[in-house]
Amino acid sequence: MHVPDGFIDAPTSAVTGVIAAGALAVSLRGARRELDEKTAPLAGLVAAFIFAVQMLNFPVAAGTSGHLLGGALAAILVGPYTGVLCVSVVLLMQGVLFADGGLTALGVNITDMALVTTVVSYAVFRGLLAVLPRGRRSVTVASFVAALVSVPAAACAFTLIYAVGGTTDVSIGKVATAMIGVHVLIGVGEAVITVLTVGAVIAVRPDLVHGARGLRQRLRLRVDGELVDAPASPVSPAAAPTSQRKVWVTGLVASLVLAGFVSFYASASPDGLEKVAHDKGIDTRAKEHASAGSPLADYGVKDVSDARLSGGLAGVIGVGVTVVAGSAVFWAVRRRRDTDVSPVSHGL
Repeated sequence: MHVPDGFIDAPTSAVTGVIAAGALAVSLRGARRELDEKTAPLAGLVAAFIFAVQMLNFPVAAGTSGHLLGGALAAILVGPYTGVLCVSVVLLMQGVLFADGGLTALGVNITDMALVTTVVSYAVFRGLLAVLPRGRRSVTVASFVAALVSVPAAACAFTLIYAVGGTTDVSIGKVATAMIGVHVLIGVGEAVITVLTVGAVIAVRPDLVHGARGLRQRLRLRVDGELVDAPASPVSPAAAPTSQRKVWVTGLVASLVLAGFVSFYASASPDGLEKVAHDKGIDTRAKEHASAGSPLADYGVKDVSDARLSGGLAGVIGVGVTVVAGSAVFWAVRRRRDTDVSPVSHGL
């Protein structure tokens, strides 16, 4: 779904750039309310994990592959505002370092892959939780449907953007049919990855999952014929930080393994957008990426001849850079929140 330079004309790219900038500004402000001492460290890890899993293209049809977009996963784990920032950090790292997604199309990609997927998926997720019974199973079901819907929604958004500012004369109806059709299939893979990841975190630390907060029912006891809430179980002060540290380390190791080793076995077929663009002639106006000469372009390390080693090193570097950049952003947002709520800021 990474749109390269040349697919969308300059005026439309500029408008989507303004939309993306506005979305990031709103998300930075909203993330202050979402990030706390527990979720702030997790947000940087979520960005790194999305980067890693996006390297794992999976086959969806003959000659076509797909990969995680990550908007639903990020929104459910750390909140919709923080989710937009997570995916945007990934897109920025991919565009600048790996020549994946055009730099002039960065606004298009953030609008499509970060904003649309996150907003749509979280709206679906919350809507389903409002009508489903309270519990972890409902979170699982809602996560699956939300992730599934988010991918064709992004395909629709791209089609709309292309209808406004596409640089080639291609039937929009054909583009829409092809894009939505293949991305429904990709959405199934997105849904499976999202459910497995959310489920794994819920099993260890449900309190770290933004979308699962408030769903846990209090144990009720019958006392003198009446039901009353049971007292909350005491929690060891050292238990939560230790468990959170384990979650962070486990997630980072998993990201490094996926990007550094498993990615070598990913499908080499073009992804959904690449396939549609080639089949429909959209890519005839594509331009060479401004970062094509980057030492990490195309997810390989320059001058490393062994393909497995080159791709693995690039993946490890990408995870490292993304987790550092993401953590820095979310640490700064978290610190700003602390400043906003400090006694000094309230005149106390």
